[in-house]
Amino acid sequence: MTQDKGKGFGFGLGKIKELQEAFQKAQQVQAGAQQLQQELEEMNIEGYSDEAKAVTVVMSGNQEPRQVTISPDAMGNSPEALSELVTAAMKDAYAKSTETMRERMEALTSGLNLPGM
Repeated sequence: MTQDKGKGFGFGLGKIKELQEAFQKAQQVQAGAQQLQQELEEMNIEGYSDEAKAVTVVMSGNQEPRQVTISPDAMGNSPEALSELVTAAMKDAYAKSTETMRERMEALTSGLNLPGM
């Protein structure tokens, strides 16, 4: 009766190396995500109500509202029309902010083959 020695738990050196590489990549992504969070927080992304920029909304890259600017021309609108202009500018700033965040996350995780990304 021979006993197989040295086989461990079925993990070869190759598997251990893969696990180490995966752990290192995870650490890199975590550090990159923290840096990205800071960058997004410091960004100012402008959204506009229309081509004339009657209303401008500024948000951070994390969708934090920062400022609303209403042009003198826009002030002559009815309250309902002004509300629509502000809403349009907010939606534009939000869309730009979301797209920026998505692009930055894709750049951070590119080549890592992470599930769900």
